[in-house]
Amino acid sequence: MESLFCCPLCLRNLERSEGRYHCSSGHSFDVASAGYTHLLPANRKHSKNPGDDKEMVAARAAFLERGHYAPLLSALCAAVLDQVTASSPVLLDSGCGEGYYTAGLHNALTHSGRQPRTAGIDISKFALRRAAKRIPQGEFAVASVYRLPLAARSVDLVTNIFSPLAAEEFARVLRPGGLFCYVVPSARHLWEMKEILYPVPYENPVKREDYPGFDWVGAEQVRYGLHLDRPEDIMALFRMTPYAWKTPREGIKRLSSLSQIDTQIGFDIHLYRRE
Repeated sequence: MESLFCCPLCLRNLERSEGRYHCSSGHSFDVASAGYTHLLPANRKHSKNPGDDKEMVAARAAFLERGHYAPLLSALCAAVLDQVTASSPVLLDSGCGEGYYTAGLHNALTHSGRQPRTAGIDISKFALRRAAKRIPQGEFAVASVYRLPLAARSVDLVTNIFSPLAAEEFARVLRPGGLFCYVVPSARHLWEMKEILYPVPYENPVKREDYPGFDWVGAEQVRYGLHLDRPEDIMALFRMTPYAWKTPREGIKRLSSLSQIDTQIGFDIHLYRRE
């Protein structure tokens, strides 16, 4: 069966057979028992197990499964269904994590009567184990967003949700007229949490960016209040953010002592059309 992926070594199309991917040059890549493959060459890895570890992935998956970000998923699905018209669209979730949004989009497209082909890439094998289980018919690979293992003009929809931005690569793999969905936090996303973490909280910078090869279609705003009354959810949310890497110990200690929190949630879904 022809794969959506191409060989990371010679860039030829990959074929998928039982338990492996292979190209006409003779390169072969095993499919793990969990359902994903590894398409990140060793010379591009920066650690033995790059990306989120097993505990971080498990905490995020549990948080999302409780529906705390369901309004974002609903808005994302609505935007995609409104903009993507192909009957058999190819979806690439770039930085797909454990596949919560990937599966949501795949299911929304399917329920609308379409037949999507879905692929996801991430650098965390622990995340991909979960993503592959969510969509057994999908294709998932350890890979870098900066060198996507997909052919030029092979994708109808690219989503990028809290993951590194590689606009040039997204433009390369998207077909003309294809859609790029880019989700970013709003100015006061998690404001009340930041008031606890930092002596002087700061707003997130909010600026619409233009990218070569894309026309900006518009942005959908998602705003709501979130009440968390489980300490594990509070800390899972914290670890899902960049603040986990740059917050002083005192701030983390204050947050970890809480049994509940109310905070603002805000996202902007930017939509771009490939020229």
